[in-house]
Order: sequence, then C-alpha cells, then structure tokens
Amino acid sequence: ARTLRAKFLASQSQYAEAVNGVLAILSNLGEEFPQDACLEHVTSTVKETEVLLKDITKETVRSLPTMTDNTKLNAMKFMDLLITLSFYYSPMLVPLVACRMMKLTFELGYCKDTIPGLAHMSHAIMHYSDDVHMASWMGMLAEYLINGNLDEHSLRARLTLQHCTVRTFFEPFQSAVDTCQNGYNSARIAGDVDNAMLNLWGYCIVHIFSIPDLLGLHKKMVNFLYQMAKSKRISVLIGLMSYFNTATAFIGNEDSCGIDAAIELKTNNELFQIAEHTQNSLLMHNVIINQMYVHCYFREYLPVTDLAEKYQMSTRAKRVLDFYFVFFEGISALCLARDTKQDKWRKIGEKNVRYMTQLLEYSTWNFENKLDLLQAELHYLNNHHNMAELSYQASIVSARKHRFYHEEALACELYGIYLVENKMIAKGLEQLQNAREKYVKWGATKKADGVKDFMDLANQTANYLRKASR
Repeated sequence: ARTLRAKFLASQSQYAEAVNGVLAILSNLGEEFPQDACLEHVTSTVKETEVLLKDITKETVRSLPTMTDNTKLNAMKFMDLLITLSFYYSPMLVPLVACRMMKLTFELGYCKDTIPGLAHMSHAIMHYSDDVHMASWMGMLAEYLINGNLDEHSLRARLTLQHCTVRTFFEPFQSAVDTCQNGYNSARIAGDVDNAMLNLWGYCIVHIFSIPDLLGLHKKMVNFLYQMAKSKRISVLIGLMSYFNTATAFIGNEDSCGIDAAIELKTNNELFQIAEHTQNSLLMHNVIINQMYVHCYFREYLPVTDLAEKYQMSTRAKRVLDFYFVFFEGISALCLARDTKQDKWRKIGEKNVRYMTQLLEYSTWNFENKLDLLQAELHYLNNHHNMAELSYQASIVSARKHRFYHEEALACELYGIYLVENKMIAKGLEQLQNAREKYVKWGATKKADGVKDFMDLANQTANYLRKASR
C-alpha cells in the first residue's frame, strides 16, 4: 500500500510528497539519507563504494549468500523506489542510495533488488566518479543478471533508460534507439504501462538528437502523446512535450502541429512553470536543454547562455544530456565572445572546449565532431584562420562519418558563415547551400529557410560591394 501511494503521488506530479514519504519509511527501517547532500559528499561516497566494487565479477555476485534480513530486504525495495522518484525531485539522492544498496548487498547478501542497485551504481559512477570503464562494467553485470532472470522483461523495462545513460558515453548514441525500443517491448510483455511510456519517451530523446528524420519522429510523437494521455501517465506526457515543441520549432507550421485540444499541449514557458511549481528537476532539465537546442541552431546565442546560467543555478546534479548543454553553451559563448569582445564569454567557451576534450576520451563516435566544431569557433575567435578552416572541415567529416547529419548541417552552416565573414563569399555560399540541403533532409524546414535568408543577405551584400567598388 505504501509503494502504491508513493507511485500515485508521483503520477500526480507530487514528487516532493512521494520522496518524503519513502524517506520516512526508510527511516523507520533504519536507513537515513540527506536530501540536501552537497556534490563533494556525493562524489566521495561514490568513490568509496567504487573501491568496494573494484574487483567485482559475475562469479563474485553469484557466490554472494542470499539476503535473509527482512527489514533490509524491505529497505532495498524502498530504496529502489526512492531512486526512481529521485530522478524527478532530488537527483543527488540517486548516487547515495545506489551506494547504500551495494553496501547492503555485500554485507548481507544478494536479493532481487541487487540488479537495479548495480544498474543505478553504474549511473552513479559514470556521473560522479568519471570512471567510464568501471561504470560500463557495472552496467554489463546488471545486464548479465537480467538475461534469463525470471523477471527479465520486468527488469529490462525498468532499467533500460539507466543502461542508455551509461552506453551513451562509449557506444554510438544512435544505438540507444533500439535499446529503448527493446525496453518498450519488454514493458508491454510485462504489462508495465509506466515503463512502457518511459521507454517511448527515451526513444524520442535519442531520436531527436541523433536520427535524421524529424517529420517521422513528429508523427510518432503525436501517437505517443495520445497513448500517454489515454493511459493517464501525465508526468511522462508533460515530459515529452518539450521534445515535441523542439521538433515543431525546427519543422515550422506551429499552428498545425497535429495535436488536438484533448492533449492540452503546453508551451515551453508553461512547462517551465510546471517544473518550478512541482519541483520536478528532470522536467526542468529537459525544458532547458530543448530551449538551448533550438536557440543555438537558430543562432540566438544570448538566450542560450541565459538558460545555461539558470540551469547551473537550479541544480548541481549531473544528467546524461549534460554534454549537449556543454556543446550548445560552448558554441554560443564563443560566438558571443567574437561579436562582443567580452572576456567572460571566452572563458565559458574555453571551459567547455576543455570539458568536451575530456569526453572525447570516452567516445570518438559521439564527441569528436562536437569538439572539432567548438575548436573551430575558438580558433576563429583567436584569429587562427588556417586552424579554424581545418577544424570546421574536420567537424563536417566526423559528423558525416558518425551519422550525426544534423550536426553536419550545423558545422556546414557555421563554416559557411565563417567564410562569408572573411570575404570568401562564393565558397561560403557553397557551404551554406550544403547546410540548407542537409537541414531539409533532416526535416528542419524552418531552419533551412533561415539559412536561405542568410544566403540571400550575403548575396545582396556581395552585389552591393561589387557595385560600390566600380
């Protein structure tokens, strides 16, 4: 009954009440967790637990005795629930609870909630220890224990998004589409509507950042929104709306987006207010990332940096899409530094170049083209024109090779702007035409129209200068 109450509260977006209720239950079971934990405490706790897990193998887990302490078995169940709720309301709890689940497992033995604990621990190590190899190994152990388990489909439905979180850092980002699809299929088999809808949501997130088919995704999201509304999964319905708004912004035709009044589609401003009112930090994260995405691609750089500042002030927790936060903020800050000559933008841009350089150690596939484009903008800012051209070209080649076609379009566009601004107009227009064609292929008609407008302006300026010089 207590589990159902917590889930009901969460379904009504009452995350604070749900989390506090589970914390009270765990306190009665002898488990205390601070809601106001600082980043330093979380990091040190994760690193301590990582030492405990250093030599863990499949055989180690298999050889553990069975947990028999009923109080702690009950605690493990509620800690798993607490982690699920904390992603929305108090994300700094996630790594602390995962660490405690692992410590109880090694002190008292294996139980069915050990598998979710391993998956959550993989997420914690990835974000708060930066040991990608250890995080990967924890995820692989969890996957190994899921395969063939009597609750295989139920576990896969619940833990798919956790696996995607870690795999994003060392496997091609596009592969997470199939992973989310498999999670959705397992949820349907298990009769788990909540996680079926969550996996559809995850599918859309991966798709909009990595698959060159906005129009196809837009139609699917209309269907998914109806499914979520019909099943009364309001939280995930609201969460998907920010991604739907992003697709609509790139495609255009906002007034005929295919959603009728029954869905009550929200604007990003309304979603932001809902996130603030319900203290839903996950929704806040998604709304801000999506707004940064659109503003960055439409070269509205000051709103990107304003959103970045707002996000940094709202949380110190780490989430999987933070590398896009770094990418969008970095591009925007470096362009602003060039336009305004203000040193504060240079410092932000340089910081984000350093961060993306670290990410490249995890995955060339996912991060190389992004780093090359950030470096191109930094070289342009520093008037290192030969290096800037080489970096723009490298970003285009890398994005194409690794199938980030919309990011290839962005690199072509920024390279074209660089060439136009440096009086290589014919060459620049060629790159801009490449960008426009790739945006059209992606389905981003409104964005492609914006590139066409810039090309027309560049042509007009070039014609005027030619006439003036005669």
